[in-house]
Amino acid sequence: MSARLVLHSARLLDPVTGDFLAASALAVGGDGRIAALGDEREVRGLAGAGTTVVDLKGAVVTPGLVDGHVHPVTGAELTGGLDLSGCADLADVREALAREVRGLERGAWLFGWGLDPNVFGDEPVGVAPFDAVLDGVPAFLLLFDAHSALASRRALELAGVDGPRTFAQASAEVVCDAGGRPTGLLQEDAACELVERVAPRPTREERLERLASALDSMAAAGLTGGHVMDANGDSLDLFAELDAAGRLPLRLRVAPWCQPGTDAEGVRELIALQGRGGALWRVAGVKLFMDGTIDNGTAWLERPDRHGESTHAFWPEPGTYSEVIGALHRAGVPTATHAIGDAAVRHVLDSVEKARATGGDPAVRHRVEHIETVPDDTLRRFAELGVVASMQPTHCCDFTRADHTDNWSRRLGEERAGRAWRCRDLVDSGATVVLGSDWPIAPFPPLGVLAGAVHRRPTRDLTQPPHGPGQALTALQALRGLTTGAAYAAGEEHVSGRLAPGHRADLTVLAADPLTTPAAELPDVPVLLTAVDGRVTHRAPQL
Repeated sequence: MSARLVLHSARLLDPVTGDFLAASALAVGGDGRIAALGDEREVRGLAGAGTTVVDLKGAVVTPGLVDGHVHPVTGAELTGGLDLSGCADLADVREALAREVRGLERGAWLFGWGLDPNVFGDEPVGVAPFDAVLDGVPAFLLLFDAHSALASRRALELAGVDGPRTFAQASAEVVCDAGGRPTGLLQEDAACELVERVAPRPTREERLERLASALDSMAAAGLTGGHVMDANGDSLDLFAELDAAGRLPLRLRVAPWCQPGTDAEGVRELIALQGRGGALWRVAGVKLFMDGTIDNGTAWLERPDRHGESTHAFWPEPGTYSEVIGALHRAGVPTATHAIGDAAVRHVLDSVEKARATGGDPAVRHRVEHIETVPDDTLRRFAELGVVASMQPTHCCDFTRADHTDNWSRRLGEERAGRAWRCRDLVDSGATVVLGSDWPIAPFPPLGVLAGAVHRRPTRDLTQPPHGPGQALTALQALRGLTTGAAYAAGEEHVSGRLAPGHRADLTVLAADPLTTPAAELPDVPVLLTAVDGRVTHRAPQL
């Protein structure tokens, strides 16, 4: 056998035990699977004329890091605009917008993303504070959660939005003042699309290149795979084109959306779509929404938030959601449901329990995405029902504060804010936890996600106290969330997530041990090499 790739002088890390394997070299066969683990001479002897041989000089090899919740196509589009995520207050936002406006041609649109609602303080979230800066400028500013946006007066005018609207998505809203005039705040996709559909869009070629660049950056950051939580528009065609051209550097598992209003025929179409794919991507699962977000008052809580909001589900008839879950389960289709509030999470778990009771393959794995606040009795059901918990720890780090003075915590109040992102409790209860970024909501570098899960501090100021330190994961638990947890969530633990013969050679090589490097320093550890199917997708100059 002539190997495709040989890595030697390596430290091979097992994410199950946290120990280094006795082997110091690894060989990948022509099928893209790990063919051998062993000593230097034995494994290097498998190299042939066409083998890529890399001396790792003592670097650490882990199973390929996988982002458990990511939006590559959407992210590549949204992050092409003005980054507002670094703005701390309204003055910062106005200054950033003013700079951008000065560079615009007359009539051109301004796109922004990452706007934190905390910049508004006690003021209502709306476009009014920016009216003077955006006078006559069509602007669309996405809030950090990507579930809401601000549209300027000119953008609303171009879209013909001059009052409230009714939507199939129960949480969607064109927010209006007491006189019925839009404030500029658009809640959820259906409302945002009113403006987005009249805004200019990049060409398909531009979108393809932005996507390719974003994926290359992910590979350079150490990612070898991602669980893609949408397939909107022509996303699948873009993945297919990159894959056919050999330009897809990550293994992608894609879950198309099922929105309220989807009828039986729509569900059948989603079922028929399963399995579509290529060498490195495939459709596997369906993404649904049970609520919106706490920050914009569209989550589903068992008691209203302190603004009297977050009182209902995303589906006007939650029972219809349960029926869809049942149909997908019986068809063998795994589901991933966005559920942030306690009532939303409870309803998803109830629906999965009911679906399992009606038949179908018990091995089908369902997931809940985000799980930002839940009580004890709900938390325990994840392990009981075999439901995977998908968490994004950097959301807790960067969008909330330990003293609960942030918008998210103020809306919930002390009791529910004290149940924020219960990562450790879920792990300790026996649930499988998979970690991710939700990019473009938060940065995608996986070492930052690992660090956030451990320190739970604001990324911009690690001297600040952690939010809920009792919910911090150990470094090993966090690593499992991006390796073995991701593999289990995909039903691929027999071929992924471990450094073992027969497993896929999806590999991440780091300059230091992620289990002993202090969490504050972990994001700066160099990623030396990544490989997917044994093909190198990133290689640092020093190797």
